[in-house]
Amino acid sequence: MKWRGFLAVLLSLFELDLDRQELVDFMAKIRGNGVKFASEKLVLTAGATPANEILMFCLADPGEAFILPTPYYPGFDRDLKWRTGVEIVPMHCSSSNGFRITSSALEQAYQQAQKLNLKIKGVLVTNPSNPLGITMTKTELNHLVDFAIDKNIHIISDEIYSGTVFDSPKFVSITEVVNERITSVSNNNIWNRIHIVYSLSKDLGIPGFRVGMIYSNNETVVTAATKMSSFGLVSSQTQYLVANLLKDKKFTCKYMEETQKRLKRRKEKLVSGLRNAGIRCLESNAGLFCWVDLRHLLGSATFEAEKELWMKILCKVGLNISPGSSCHCCEPGWFRVCFANMSQDTLEVAMRRMKAFADSTISTSVLRGSIAKWEN
Repeated sequence: MKWRGFLAVLLSLFELDLDRQELVDFMAKIRGNGVKFASEKLVLTAGATPANEILMFCLADPGEAFILPTPYYPGFDRDLKWRTGVEIVPMHCSSSNGFRITSSALEQAYQQAQKLNLKIKGVLVTNPSNPLGITMTKTELNHLVDFAIDKNIHIISDEIYSGTVFDSPKFVSITEVVNERITSVSNNNIWNRIHIVYSLSKDLGIPGFRVGMIYSNNETVVTAATKMSSFGLVSSQTQYLVANLLKDKKFTCKYMEETQKRLKRRKEKLVSGLRNAGIRCLESNAGLFCWVDLRHLLGSATFEAEKELWMKILCKVGLNISPGSSCHCCEPGWFRVCFANMSQDTLEVAMRRMKAFADSTISTSVLRGSIAKWEN
């Protein structure tokens, strides 16, 4: 009898399908219920990585391209290109405007693709940004929509960090902006070219569960993506667990609120520690990392000097931070520093080490400058 009961439970796991309505409700909740999502337009994938790759297969042929604003997540060079044959055209953003997306930068990237004989099929953005830790503004999102309408291309919005927004301004999804703009038949067509990638990995802190998803209003994309997702399914056991987790709305709401509070405190501690070392960061309001300006510690304004600085911090200071060049940043000296993957005690040790290193580097630089001046 005990074995029969166990077998019945086991079979129920394999018969269960994760309630997509719970997922779309959770997505809407994170976005302040400013937009509603339909469960039939959702495709489950084993994480955000296959979700992005599947969309590449669905939307582009080998040799065609997507524009990505820089700096961008280094893993995209692997996730989007290796098996699909799709090319990436960087859209270079500048620190002069806080690395914000502009219409002129989009057009420059498009023209660069034309010179390279690359057909642009769309733009992929991360909102909130990895590695910048900032949410996109409505102005930026409208630039994207205008550009997509003008060029008749797709927009993929990777919103995996949407629940990590811990400070103002609030998160605005591409879907909210498009909803506000649907005033004519010509604009209605843009809905078929808007695709959202999401995952529970960051917001609920369960990356090992591999629960990702694609949301699209394009029926052809949903159908094709559903078939392709068979090569990377979410296990039945995981679906069972996550379904029960999401049904406990009181818990998930409290969990998200507490996570955001802790992220804000940890980020403020990092920024304060770096400021004490004479290091500034890009003002951020989301994510698990800060975009840190170490340009004043470079021996020269080159990517070679950036690599040398990274190696010194890694080998001499004992801290591993990501150089901006790995994120295709066009300005040497910027680094991504994660603050959510260590204890508070470890962070305090890291800040003391960074201050000692910065003080030593600046003192050495001043001394060399004085010697050079004296010799001249």
